Amino acid sequence: MPIYEYRCKQCNNKFDALQSLGADGKDLPCPECGEKGPERLISVFAASGNEPVSGGGGCSAGSGFT
Repeated sequence: MPIYEYRCKQCNNKFDALQSLGADGKDLPCPECGEKGPERLISVFAASGNEPVSGGGGCSAGSGFT
């Protein structure tokens, strides 16, 4: 299940919620003020792994891309 980020429209509190894929969060209460219907925020994608981050994506001068 993905973790979504929300912002309360009443008190501007930002919080995370673990919800099923496609959940809209309209009935989700704010943990600070209890107001329902927070705004879903666009989250930054994060990934982890064993490979170092090169930044080049394999597009070096010798990779055939010009």
